[in-house]
Amino acid sequence: MAGAKFEDALAKLEEIVRKMEQGELTLDESLASFEEGIRLARLCSKKLDEAERRIEILLKKEGETEVKPFKPEPEGDDH
Repeated sequence: MAGAKFEDALAKLEEIVRKMEQGELTLDESLASFEEGIRLARLCSKKLDEAERRIEILLKKEGETEVKPFKPEPEGDDH
């Protein structure tokens, strides 16, 4: 999954979590799913770190990085 997209890896991870939460997997299936989930979680984390570094590079201002924290809009706010 070297060239995997973040969205694809996250969707697969969510599917694994859903299946495990249902509790219908055998022990071996659960273990294999857990191992794949860990791998996918690490991949997602790596992709997010890469995106963060790219954003910091884009925000460079006069030789210094101007890092601004992300502030999501409150839910239900249409502004």
